[in-house]
Amino acid sequence: MSEPMGVPLDASVSFRVIVLDRVEFDLTQSSPRLCFVEAEAPHRHFFVPVGIAEGQGIARALAQVSQARPGTAELMTLVLQELRADIIAVRIVRFDGGVFFAELDIMAPTGRRVFDCRPSDAVALALHHPSAAPFLIDVAVLEQVASA
Repeated sequence: MSEPMGVPLDASVSFRVIVLDRVEFDLTQSSPRLCFVEAEAPHRHFFVPVGIAEGQGIARALAQVSQARPGTAELMTLVLQELRADIIAVRIVRFDGGVFFAELDIMAPTGRRVFDCRPSDAVALALHHPSAAPFLIDVAVLEQVASA
């Protein structure tokens, strides 16, 4: 089995800190949405649609409700802890065709790695991880998707 390839970091990209405000479950929508708010003025917000199971898991993590058995995010958090790996950041890096793309930035004893991933997976992992990793968004993406 081959080792996953990391994503190279682009130093020319500018990011803004965002906060996960809530998970919305609106029966008129086809899927739950993560509501993010810019941490500093002008406090723009945007929504990331996620699957039902992912939305439920993230809502439980936000409410700090544990399950009888670990879900995927909880299991991966245990694996990361056992490997002494910390989540440095979750970055939303692209919005293309109505789809958000993210990166999970991890530091382990073997070095730093950046992985391409779904925003919902990165957010779920970060919420379960004991270190408080920031959520970031590329400024160009924020300007493309945000509302005041």
